[in-house]
Order: sequence, then structure tokens, then C-alpha cells
Amino acid sequence: MAVKILKQSFVELNARGRAETILDDGTFRELLSPFDGIESPHLEKQGIVPQCDDGVIVGRGTIAGEPAVVVSIEGNFQGGGIGEVSGAKIAAAFELALRDNKQGIRVRPVLLFDTGGVRLQEANYGLLSISEIGSAIVALRQYVPVVGVIPGKIGSFGGMSITAGLCHTLIMTREARIGLNGPEVIEQEAGIEEIDSADRQLIWGMIGGEQRVESGLADHLVEDDISTIKEHVHLAFSKEEKEMPRSAKIELFERFLNSFDPQQSVGPADVRKRWNEKSFESRAVKEKGNLTTSRGHIWFKALTDATDTSSQAEVPSVLCKDHELNGKMVRFISVVPNENGRFPRARKGEVGIEEGWTIARYIHEAIEEDTGGEPRAIVAVIDVPSQAYGYKEELLGLHQSCAAAVNAYATARNLGHPVVSFIVGNAISGAFLSHGMQANRLVTLNDEGVNVHVMSKQSAARITRRSISELEEATKKVPSMAYDIRSFSTLGALHDLIDGVNADHPGEEDIALVKDRLEQAIIDARLGPNDLSNRLTSSEAISGGRKASIEVREKMKEQW
Repeated sequence: MAVKILKQSFVELNARGRAETILDDGTFRELLSPFDGIESPHLEKQGIVPQCDDGVIVGRGTIAGEPAVVVSIEGNFQGGGIGEVSGAKIAAAFELALRDNKQGIRVRPVLLFDTGGVRLQEANYGLLSISEIGSAIVALRQYVPVVGVIPGKIGSFGGMSITAGLCHTLIMTREARIGLNGPEVIEQEAGIEEIDSADRQLIWGMIGGEQRVESGLADHLVEDDISTIKEHVHLAFSKEEKEMPRSAKIELFERFLNSFDPQQSVGPADVRKRWNEKSFESRAVKEKGNLTTSRGHIWFKALTDATDTSSQAEVPSVLCKDHELNGKMVRFISVVPNENGRFPRARKGEVGIEEGWTIARYIHEAIEEDTGGEPRAIVAVIDVPSQAYGYKEELLGLHQSCAAAVNAYATARNLGHPVVSFIVGNAISGAFLSHGMQANRLVTLNDEGVNVHVMSKQSAARITRRSISELEEATKKVPSMAYDIRSFSTLGALHDLIDGVNADHPGEEDIALVKDRLEQAIIDARLGPNDLSNRLTSSEAISGGRKASIEVREKMKEQW
């Protein structure tokens, strides 16, 4: 008579228990544990009780006998939101794993997701941290697979869905979800006609684990069972040959995307059927873009001397041109509004599903063309009001297209291409994470129309259950919550803040000044390291802007 083995739920464990079970029995050792007392310095100012591990557990030990690090996010604290300390813990763990792997010490990295994305009470600290986590993962993947697990409960949303999209292997349960925008945010931004966030069947059909695996956006669908999940983690590390990461499979996903007509009804079953049949007949209709004015458009034309940007490119909203800057070729990329865009939710300059894959393609083209020569600089002109908020975008994997853009910028930077972001307007949320935040130099206009943030005030108020006036009051105590560029500059991430330029109607002197400053940023980037560490070494960062981020890294290094 066969013995029936009872399943043990992985989902029901807390973050610490999950990390412990992934590692070999008896090897778990926690870094920066609650006894170290490193908690968020930003929550108490807002009347929120901080937690001594800030909702992230970092465990060292072994997996199948090899050194490993497991990072586990606790969804029961602040919805698993990523703030300065929690984000720095994840980034520091992967940066140290990268250091060891570079030195020939193989360390297996695993990330257990249970997060709604950026912690809105710390806002731009979350954006900075997630960009640094993504940077570390892309570099780490060159040496060892990075394995992600989304067990269930909250899932993986916001910027952390982009992070999940960078993992080599992604394991999900049937109860798990992954998407760039939470259903409540889509409903807030686009209306209940776009999506009813209370419709659970609709939500799981769109972004649930089974759907994601069946549509090529995750690798393994597993039962909620400790042994099963552990077995799949081991399996991911046991493969002899490393597969190309999903975020680098640009041609495949562009063909898949072009096989849909967004003007027609598209449901979960259509997506699964199309992916499994691998029959990607193009249904994309080439239309001339109807580009409208935006700061991103104005500055792209000014910096490239472009007189006609009405391109016949498949995705006209992504402008790309090589142009000389002080005698050297530079690739300029900008996302601009296109009233004729195939996807209606990305017609006002948002980064949508087509934009993410297209940015990635333009960057990889530059990488291939420059192989064996001097890597050209890439300048991202930034004026992006948000990512697209739409049902079809989420269903077809918006987070994965954003991960492709992140992967492309980070890969180019790692290969020696100076990447400079020039912020001329809005730099918001997942759009900025995808298009700009991987730059090793951030240059911006000092102008009231330049804003950096996580989401609109209306959505932030709904998610945090505060009024807009309460949120605005909180920005006086926590500058990272503010939208204006001068507050963002106090965090220490900016390379240059340019004064005295007419942002909307630049004259010849304005353009000449900006070109000169961009050239200086490119020279500086070529002289510095290829990673994002310069954001932690500026005088503003050291004097307080990233104080907690620096302390976490120093202590993690001591305990590693």
C-alpha cells in the first residue's frame, strides 16, 4: 500500500521560514537580522511603526552543498513594499554574490517575491533600490542563474515585477500573480471599464501563475508544497547550459506581440493558444505615426538636428537616431506621444508593451554594431508620464517588455557603453525604471516641469488610504516622497542639475549648453565603473541622502 505524503505549504510560511526551507537543512544563517536593529528611518516620521528587519530576510547557507544566498520578502509588512533599507538589503546581497562569483566563488542566488512593488511611503528610495537590484541581477546572470519564486498571497507587482522578469528562471504557484500594475491601480488610472479590480476570476485569468507559465512569461507552475518548490530551485541550478534570459529574447516576443491586433478582443485563452502553437503570423498594421509635441520630442529633435520625426518605423513612438556629439557618434532614444499608437493606453508618451521591446531592440542593435570597437554612448531623453495602464498590456506581459528594456540598458552599460539619461519632463514609475534608471549618469533640467515619482497622487492616495493633502504633508518630512526634481536631487543620484535652460522652447544657447553637459557626463561615465555605485558616493548621498543604503551595504559586507 502506497504511503500518501502530506504536502507542507510554502505559501503559509513567513519570509524567514521560506528562506530557511530553500537552503539545505541546518545551514541557514541570517544577515542583518532583527538583532542588528537596522530599520527604515522614514516610517516613524509618518506615524508608522518600523520593523527591525524592514520586511526583507537575507539568508546565507548552501543549496545542494554549494554556497547560496536566499532573499525573501515579507508580504505581511507594508505589503512587501520596497523602501530604502529593504531595497538596500536585496541589492547588497546580490552585489556581494556578484563580487564572489567574479572571484571564482560560486554563490547561488534566489529571490522569493511577495511584494506590491515600491513602498509608497518612501517612494523614490524604492525606485533607486529597484534599479540597483536589477543592475546587480543582470551582471550576476553572467556567472550563475538567478532564480525567482513567486509563491502566492501578494505576488509580484510594480517595479518588482520587472525584477522578476530579469530572473533566469521564474517559478510560480497557481495562487501567485505577476503584473506591472496592480488591478486597483489600473482601475484608478483607466477606469472600471478597463478592469474591475474586484473580479477575481478576471484578475487570475490575466496575471495568475497558470496563465503566466502557459503564455511563456514564467517557467514552472508548481504545487504549494515545500519539497516541490525546493526541488524546482535545485533543478534550475543543475542545468549545464545557461539558457538565454527571457528579457533578452526580443525577436521572439516581438513576433508574438505582433501576432495580436489590439483593436480586437483578446482573452487569456487566445494568448495561451498562440504561445503554445508558436504560430506568430503578424497582424501588426504599419501606420505612419501621428506624433504630438512633448518635451521628449522637442529635445530629441534639438539634440539630433532631426527635422522630420514622422518615421515609418513599426513603433513610431520610440524615436532613435545616431548623431554626433563633439565628433563622436551617440545613440539618442526618446519615447514620445503617438495618437496612432496600436495600443490605446500608450498614446500619450507612456512606456507600453511595444515601447519596452522596441527600446531593447534599438540598444541591442548598437551593442552588436559596436562589437570589437569603441562602444558608443547612449543618451535616453526622458519625458515619460507613466507606464501604460491597460488590460491587454498586462495580459500580454507589459512587465516583461519593461524588463527587456532594463536588461538592454544594463547590458550596454556593463559592456562599456556610457549610458546617460537626460530628464526633461516626467520620469514616473515603471516607465522611468525601464527607460532611464539604468543610466550610469543622470542629468536633468532644473525646472518645475521635471518630476520623478512612483505613481500619480490619486493612485498613491488610494493605495496608502491617505488623502492627497496628507501625502503632500508627508513630503515635508520625507523628501523621497516629493515629486519635484530639487527634492530628488537631495538623494544624491543626480550627476548634473542644469539651471537656466528654457525647457519648452530651447534656443541655440540652451541646446549648446545641454550638449556640452551631456558630453561631460559621457566622459565622466567612461572614466568610472560600469555599475551604479556612483549614486552612493556623491556628497549628497554620503551626507544623508543615502545614509541608510550605505550603512546596510557596509554591515552586510561585514557579516557576509
